[in-house]
Amino acid sequence: MYLNKAFLYGNLTRDPEMRALPSGQNVANFSIATNRVYKDREGQKQEATEFHNVVAFGRQADLIGQYMKKGRPIFVEGRIQTRSWDKDGQKQYRTEIIVENFQLKSSNRPRGPPGIFRIGFGSTEFVQF
Repeated sequence: MYLNKAFLYGNLTRDPEMRALPSGQNVANFSIATNRVYKDREGQKQEATEFHNVVAFGRQADLIGQYMKKGRPIFVEGRIQTRSWDKDGQKQYRTEIIVENFQLKSSNRPRGPPGIFRIGFGSTEFVQF
């Protein structure tokens, strides 16, 4: 068995873009910035930032569109998918993370006790701490 799984924790680089498929299912497209800190060969601290394209469908898309805005942190669990299309005779590629589960801080909610949302296929759970 093979594994295609990605875990990301970072900040949204822009507000989610919401749209609907012909079937009526909602889709949220957004990007997440992650960073890593390391030391180079000379021992100097360096920081590198990566940007990830992320797509959520259905109820997950609705919740992300409602609660998430640029700059807010999010934890995403999903699978990596590369799609392709032809544009002006040139093959175009885009690699995306398709959301399977995500968590966000409850401070993004309008009211309620502190905690986090855990949202996955078929379940939504609020964990209070």
